[in-house]
Amino acid sequence: MSYFIVFEGLDGSGKTTVSLRIVEALRREGFRVLYTYEPYSEDFIKLINEYGRRLGGVMEAYLMAADRYNHVVSVVAPALREGLVVVSDRYYYSSLAYQGAKNVDIEWIRTLNKFAPEPNIAIYLDIEPSVGLRRKQSSTTKIKYLEEDENFLHKVRAIYKELVAKGLMIEVNASSDLENVIGECIRVLCEKLKLLCSQRIQGTHV
Repeated sequence: MSYFIVFEGLDGSGKTTVSLRIVEALRREGFRVLYTYEPYSEDFIKLINEYGRRLGGVMEAYLMAADRYNHVVSVVAPALREGLVVVSDRYYYSSLAYQGAKNVDIEWIRTLNKFAPEPNIAIYLDIEPSVGLRRKQSSTTKIKYLEEDENFLHKVRAIYKELVAKGLMIEVNASSDLENVIGECIRVLCEKLKLLCSQRIQGTHV
């Protein structure tokens, strides 16, 4: 059976590290797993950095959705059809949070992304924006200008929190020790999807 798992959060929240560690754990448990990420295509990343920065949130939303369509059709959907577990570092929730924080209508962003299949679970890794900015040197973000302004990131975080409050995402505190964060993510996956439930996994968190 295929599963689609998404990790979200501000830059510096540890999404990439946590995603990759979860992928390793799932593979040790015998699952066939694909790790992927958004934004996905280098071509669209260049366009977002050029035109999104210049033209603002609506253009960002269009370009992000176009990149996501390519990602879904080329990577996510085929892997799910093959019965893989897909773990994605960011998904359409990023558009809701980041472009929503630029006052782009969130319902319009949802409509723009209606082609995107719903994940089985979306985990939001929560940190204070100031913590994310301090961690920024080790960040893997590809759209750096969206992660530079702390006031803006507070708006992004508030939208993520709203999505959690609506039951669309599950929040995990990402400000604590990495092993604790991974352990909590494993607990969530075990509880919600019955994945990673062996004593070996629960005991080691790796």
